[in-house]
Order: sequence, then structure tokens, then C-alpha cells
Amino acid sequence: MSQNPIAVHFQQSLAALQRAANDTTLLAAASEIAVTIIDALRSGNKVLLIGNGGSAADAQHIASEIVGRYRKERPGYAAIALTTDTSALTAISNDYGFERIFCRQIESLGRPGDILLALSTSGRSPNILTALDAARRLGLVTAGFTGLKGQSLREVCDHLLVAPSDDTPVIQQIHMTAAHAICDTVEHALADGDSDR
Repeated sequence: MSQNPIAVHFQQSLAALQRAANDTTLLAAASEIAVTIIDALRSGNKVLLIGNGGSAADAQHIASEIVGRYRKERPGYAAIALTTDTSALTAISNDYGFERIFCRQIESLGRPGDILLALSTSGRSPNILTALDAARRLGLVTAGFTGLKGQSLREVCDHLLVAPSDDTPVIQQIHMTAAHAICDTVEHALADGDSDR
């Protein structure tokens, strides 16, 4: 009798999340990224987020948790997913090429001290790499989320969270779990300062 494929998926996801929960390097990276975001937001800077496909949706999800709320009622904080403006995306892609869809927006919107959070399960997407290069050149702090095959992103990221998997859906699940933990940490850390805003 064959196993239920839905149950198998849950079991594989659970095993991957357990590996992530025991991965001290991943946990340290998530903590570093949270502290970096806290420092940036306290300083009046913003978080820019990018990704392709499912990672684009994840970038939007994370931005919404920062701008809206994660769990607590509090002021909104500055975060922009650069995956949402279809006019900008199509114009830049048409005029400059798909590799520059994020880079051009970072050149326009990014300021020193801002954070660029790049989500790329493969770590090899040309538009992500171009964006990270531009961000570093402009003085942004660079953070990345990737999978086991994307570790070359260390060369262009100040902070890199590597999901312990090479399966794209599982990597994305780990990324969102880590992102929720980061959002929770950021929200708690900034709560004490909300009354001053």
C-alpha cells in the first residue's frame, strides 16, 4: 500500500524544520538579521525585499508583517517589497533588461543604512545578484535567504540564512518560518520604544 503523498509532504517538511531548528548556524544568522533590522528601523531606515516567483510572494508577505503587524498592535515600520509595482517591473525589464528589475529600484529608493533582504532558493538568479551588488555599492546592509545550493551568496551578503535543504518548496517553508521568527523578534524589541514615537 502506497503512502499518502500529502502525509509524506508533511513528514518531509517536519523533518526539514527539525533540521533547521537544530542548525546553530541558521539560528545565529536569523538572530543577526533580526538585530540588523531592529537597528535599521530604530535609526529611521527601511527594509527592501526582493525575490522571484514564490520568493517574490514571500518578500511581500514579510514586508506586510513589518508594515502592518505581526502579532502586536504598534506603529508601522518601513518595509517595501520591490516585487509589486507592475509598471516599474515591466518598464525596467523592457528598457534595461530583466536582470535590472530590482537593481534599478534599489538605485532609486535605497539609502545607506537601509537593508536589502534577498530571497533566492538557488542563490543564482541574475536579477538578485545584480541587486545585491548595487545595494553593497550604495551602502545598504545586505541579507539573504537561500538553500544549500545558494551558499555562493555569502560573497555578496553581509548576513546569509541557509535553509538545510535543496528542495525549493521545503526551502521556502523554512524561509517563512525563519521570517516569522525574525518579525516576532523585531516586534518585541521595538515595542519598548513605541511609546516614544
